[in-house]
Amino acid sequence: MLTDRFNRVINYLRISITDRCDLHCKYCVEKDFPFIPHDEILRYEEIVRFVRVAARLGVTKVRLTGGEPLRRKDLPFLLEEIVSTEGIDDISLTTNGVSLGEKVLELKEAGLRRLNISLDTLKRDKFKFITGVDAHDRVLDSIQKAKNAGLCPVKINTVIIKDFNDDEVLDFVAFAKHENVEVRFIEFMPFGDTGLWDSSKVVTSAELEAFIKTTHDLVPSMNSHKGPARMFKIPGQNGKIGFISPMSSHICSDCNRLRLTSDGKIKPCLFSDTEYDVKVLLRGNRTDDEIAESLVKIVHAKPEKKFESGVIRKCQRSMRGTGG
Repeated sequence: MLTDRFNRVINYLRISITDRCDLHCKYCVEKDFPFIPHDEILRYEEIVRFVRVAARLGVTKVRLTGGEPLRRKDLPFLLEEIVSTEGIDDISLTTNGVSLGEKVLELKEAGLRRLNISLDTLKRDKFKFITGVDAHDRVLDSIQKAKNAGLCPVKINTVIIKDFNDDEVLDFVAFAKHENVEVRFIEFMPFGDTGLWDSSKVVTSAELEAFIKTTHDLVPSMNSHKGPARMFKIPGQNGKIGFISPMSSHICSDCNRLRLTSDGKIKPCLFSDTEYDVKVLLRGNRTDDEIAESLVKIVHAKPEKKFESGVIRKCQRSMRGTGG
């Protein structure tokens, strides 16, 4: 097993396969900035090799992210290769859902079993304002097609920002009930070169939970995939809601993950700018054993908690560049 200095077992690898995206969400990027050059993006064979090394060390779960992962060609091939890796027993995908509907069946056939869809508003005009693209109907259609394909539970990732979309919280609760999906409310986090970030815009999970409880009973429910979300059911209804609290609560003691960026950097902590270059190992004639040894050292360097100085600062990478 991969175990850090604080006895946390690291068995989950999130891999950004591209920094390209077909949306321009205001909390992710505020202005145009150059994409990572194509030659600097990890090739599929490099990703697969790294996954196999990580699996030897005890990684069992992989999530593919972006950017928007569906922007990259031949994604079913990558899924098939990872699914066939000995030791990997769970593979998932995070997508904005814009082009998911037309690809969902081939993704399932390739081995995908569950996914998360990012959706921050149920209003078409606001969706266009937030993302810069009029694609709200396509995302809703993708949610239905994912459910029809049996990729359950479909999880909806919703970042709540004060005075931005916090007026839709109860609408999302109703959406979870009626559509039999899991809506996970995520606290606003400080990433990238965007002027939207302001700590006063954070709506904490505790505030959201208290507000929802004024109109709905919430019954604690098991998180079937042991992630950071605290899950709840509403009695007599389908669907679930959950809260992910990276800003307001200390979930670091349960952290079991590493992130691999699309340009080949390992981030032991989402909120840190510390990165370790594994692309140079993958392209430098290093053996699998040497890469494994480096990965063990990287895990050993994983910090105990975010904001160790107690000061919240923005990470220099945008979420698009980090991997959602």
